[in-house]
Amino acid sequence: MKKIILLICILFLAACSNSASGGNDFPTKNVEIVAPASPGGGWDLTARSVQKLLNDNNLVDANINVVNKPGGGGEVGWQYIQSKDAHNLAINSSLLITNNLLGTSDLTHKDFTPLATLATEWQALAVPVDSEFKSLEDLMNQFKKDPKSVKVGVGPALGNDDHLSFVQAVREYDVDPKNVDFLVYEGGGDVVTALLGGHVGVVTTSLSEVKEQHLAGKVRILAISSEERVEGLEDVPIYQEEGLDIVFPHWRGIMGPPDMTEEEIAYWDEKLSEMVKTDQWQEVMKNNDWEGFYKNSSETKKFLEEQTKLYQDLVNDSGLGQ
Repeated sequence: MKKIILLICILFLAACSNSASGGNDFPTKNVEIVAPASPGGGWDLTARSVQKLLNDNNLVDANINVVNKPGGGGEVGWQYIQSKDAHNLAINSSLLITNNLLGTSDLTHKDFTPLATLATEWQALAVPVDSEFKSLEDLMNQFKKDPKSVKVGVGPALGNDDHLSFVQAVREYDVDPKNVDFLVYEGGGDVVTALLGGHVGVVTTSLSEVKEQHLAGKVRILAISSEERVEGLEDVPIYQEEGLDIVFPHWRGIMGPPDMTEEEIAYWDEKLSEMVKTDQWQEVMKNNDWEGFYKNSSETKKFLEEQTKLYQDLVNDSGLGQ
C-alpha cells in the first residue's frame, strides 16, 4: 500500500513540475516548417534559414523538416497547418492579409497563432540613371500633373507590397492611384529588365532587386521605405526625409495553427527569440539584404492587426477592394 501511495505522489509531483515549467515534454515529435511556395524564393529561404539555425544551435530537441506546399499565394500551405498542432509551423508575409482583402482567400491572420515577425526587406522606387526625375519630389509632381504620363513597373501582381507601397506614396501627394498606369511583370527581375529597357519610367520593387544596379550606376533609387538610411546606400534618402510619412516593411514571419496553448506559444517565443540573437542569423540577414524586425508572439499579433487596417485602406484606395 505504501508503495502505491509513494508512486502516486511521485507521479503527482512530476505532473506539477511539468506543468509549472511550461511543458518540458514539448516537442514530442518532429517539427515541420511549411514554406508555402516552391523551393527558392523568400518564403523557402526563410523556412530553411530558421530550420538550419534552430538545428545548428541545438535550440529545439527534435528533428526539424522543411516542407514545401506551393499554391494559391500561400493558401495551400496555410490551409495545411490549420488542422495540425504546435509541431507544425508556417512562414507568412503580408499576403496572409492581402489575399483576404483582395477576395482570393477566406483566411486571415486570426485563423492562426502568430509566433514571430522575423525580418524585413524594404521597398524602393527606382528610375533609370539618366531619368529626368532626380528626386522623389520630381517624380511625384509629375504624377500629380498627369498620373498616366509615367508607366510604373510592378510584379508579380497588383495588390502586393510593391504595388501598395507605391499606392501609399502617391496618395500622400493627393494622386488617385487608380489613375496611374501600372505595367505588371512576372517578378522583380523582369521589372528591373523593363526599367533598363526603357519600357517603364519607374519601378516599385524590393530593395534587393535594384540595389546592385544602383551601385553599378545603371539605375537611381529615389527613395527607400525604411526608418533610417540603409547601410551601403547612404546616398539614398528614405521617404520620411522626402516629406512622406511612410515606413513600409516587406516583412516575413512565422505562425502556428489555431488554438495553441500558452505553454506552446511560450516555447516558440523563447526559441525564436534566441535564434534571432545568434551571429548566424545576423549573417543570413546581411547576405539577403534583410534587416532585423523581430517581434514576439504578442507583439506580432498587435502588428498584424495594425497591418490589416493599413492594407485595407490601401487596397480600397487602389480600386482593388471587394
